[in-house]
Amino acid sequence: MNRTSKVVLTTLLSFGIYFLIDETYFKEIRQWFYEFIDQWGISHIMAYLIVGIPIFIGTLILHKKNKFFHSLGLDKCLLLKGMVFSLLCTLPMFIGFALLFDVNTDFSQNILLISIIAAALFEETYFRGFLFGQIYRYTSWGFIPSVLIGAILFGLIHLYQGTDLSELAGIFLITFLGGVLYAWVYVEWNYNLWVPIFLHLFMNLSWGLFSVADNALGGTYANIFRLITVFLIIGLTVAYKIKNKLDFNINIRTLLMKETD
Repeated sequence: MNRTSKVVLTTLLSFGIYFLIDETYFKEIRQWFYEFIDQWGISHIMAYLIVGIPIFIGTLILHKKNKFFHSLGLDKCLLLKGMVFSLLCTLPMFIGFALLFDVNTDFSQNILLISIIAAALFEETYFRGFLFGQIYRYTSWGFIPSVLIGAILFGLIHLYQGTDLSELAGIFLITFLGGVLYAWVYVEWNYNLWVPIFLHLFMNLSWGLFSVADNALGGTYANIFRLITVFLIIGLTVAYKIKNKLDFNINIRTLLMKETD
């Protein structure tokens, strides 16, 4: 079995087992932890860690133990760069929402832990760092085939927020494109997963701190400021690459297939 086949099969199998456990047992595991520690947000995080064990095992199968965090893009030396860039890009959402919307009086510790910290950290690690990252980074698959499965699933898992067909379609499209954007910026910042993690975190935080919308779809004004953030993410990334004379990792030659080291 060649390297590409091993990585693809291990990644898809590990993620598939994780996804099955998550869909079947996540709520029970979270409830079990809650009965012991009496804190819903921490219980949610602990459940995410437990159901993610197949992904951790899959990463260890593919890489040496000392390369575990590096292979997912979680090098601690990259954290500050990811945080600063992401905060700069999402400032328009915080400023715009503060001017246009009321403060969300329902914002709580559980919302912070579940919808912001856990959503950003685990979704980006499992979907971008593992499902997308292992296949694109370590095989000959190009960007499009590597990103497609994860982005589709990322869109599907957010459909619980919708109530009618048009709303479901809008939520799927936004979260699908978000998955593609997070994957792109992850690669172009030299596989720094802290960039999409903090982008995800700050975007969710701005959405949660203010009474913007009940789901990911949002309204006209919310999406204007979200689009400004998206343009900043793309524009600043492109400017950084050009200024530092760095090649774009994702280009016409790497869309479908690429050479491996």
